[in-house]
Amino acid sequence: MPLSRLSNFVLLPDLKLVRVERFTRWKRLFHCVKVSNFEVCHRCATPSSSTYDHRLVKIKDSPLRHSRVTLMIRKRRFWCKPCGKPFTESIQGVLPKRRTTQRFRTQVFWAAKTFSDLKLVRNTYHCSNDFIYKALYEKLELNRRMKLDPWPKSIGIDEHAFGKRKTMGTQRQFVSMIVDHSNKRLKEVVHGKSSGELKFALNDIPGRENVTKVTCDLADPYKSFAREFFPNAEVIADKFHVLRLLHPAINRHRKEITGDRRSLRIRTLLLKNGKTLDYFTRKAIHDWLKSHPALNEVYQWKERLHGLYRIRGYKRACIAYQYMLDDMAHSKLKEIKTLRRTLMRWKNEILNYFRYRITNARTEGYNNVAKVIKRRSYGFRNFENYRLRLLNACC
Repeated sequence: MPLSRLSNFVLLPDLKLVRVERFTRWKRLFHCVKVSNFEVCHRCATPSSSTYDHRLVKIKDSPLRHSRVTLMIRKRRFWCKPCGKPFTESIQGVLPKRRTTQRFRTQVFWAAKTFSDLKLVRNTYHCSNDFIYKALYEKLELNRRMKLDPWPKSIGIDEHAFGKRKTMGTQRQFVSMIVDHSNKRLKEVVHGKSSGELKFALNDIPGRENVTKVTCDLADPYKSFAREFFPNAEVIADKFHVLRLLHPAINRHRKEITGDRRSLRIRTLLLKNGKTLDYFTRKAIHDWLKSHPALNEVYQWKERLHGLYRIRGYKRACIAYQYMLDDMAHSKLKEIKTLRRTLMRWKNEILNYFRYRITNARTEGYNNVAKVIKRRSYGFRNFENYRLRLLNACC
C-alpha cells in the first residue's frame, strides 16, 4: 500500500514502482516498470503483446523535496509481426529519444524565466547550460505555435537596432516588430526592415484582407509594404514621429547659440509642447527667442505642428494642413523647406490620424521591452532565440 501511494504521487502514469534506491541524502533512484497488456507499433499502429527483450533506461525527473530524482525504467521490447521489426514501448510523459521527463523540462523553463541568473538554475536542477537553453527555447516555440492567429484589423510596425553585420563592417542590423493593436500583443518579429524581407517572413500568415489600419513611422519601406501586402489597409503616420521632425533642427540651432550643454533647462523647454507650459515659462522662451530669428522660426513651426494635432475632425484638419503647407512655401529656411516636402509626401497618411485616432504608442512600448531583454541577456547572437524571447515577453 505505501509503495502504490508513492507510485501514484511520484511516478509517471502507467508506471509501477518496484523499489527505491537512495544513494545520498539528495539523490534517489526509483526502479519501475510499465504496466500494460499490449503496446502499439509506432510504424503501422498494430497492437503487439509478444515481448522478446528488455532495456534499462535512466530518465531524469523533476526534484522531489529538493532531492534529485532519477527513474530507472525497465522497458520491454516488442516484435511487430506485420512490420517484421522490433520496437520499444513508449512512456507517457517522456518524448522519444529523450532522457528527461516533460515535467522536468517545464520546471527548468519556469526557473530560466524566474531566477536571476543561469548559474542558479544550473545548481538547482543539476543540468548543463546547453540543456537549459534547449528546454527554454523549445517551450517558447511551443507557446508561439499555440497563438498562430490570422491577421487582425489593426496592426503597428516599427523597428529597432539588433546588432552589426559581421561581413559589412559597421553596418547596423534592424528588427521589425509587428504589433496587434486589436489584441494588444506582439504579432511577429522580422529580421530586417525592407519591404522584401517583410513579405518573405510574413507571407504564411493568413487573412491579409482583414487588416484595415496600419500605423508606422515615416519610413518609406513600411509604407510601400503596407500598401502592397494589405490590400484593404489605410496607412496612418505615427503622431509622435511627425511632431519630432523639427527636433534635430531646433537642437542644431540651439547648439550654435548655447553650445552642447545638456544640463541647460532651455534644451528641454524648446522641445516640449508649449501648450503644456505655464504662462511665465512661455513668455521667457518667447523673449529669449526674439534675439535668435532662425531658431524662433523653427520653434514656431514646431508649435504649429502641435496645434494641428489639437484639431478635432478630419475635414478641419485637411483645411488647416493645406494652409500650413501654403505658409511654409514662403519660408527661406532649409529645414522648413525639407519639412514641407516631407509633409506633402506623407499628406494622406498624416491626415488619416484624424480619421481613426490611433498611434504607434504600443509598438514603441514593446521596443522598450526589447531593449530590456537585450540588456538582461547581454545581447543575442541568434535571431531566432531573440524572436522567441520577444514573442513570449510581449504576448
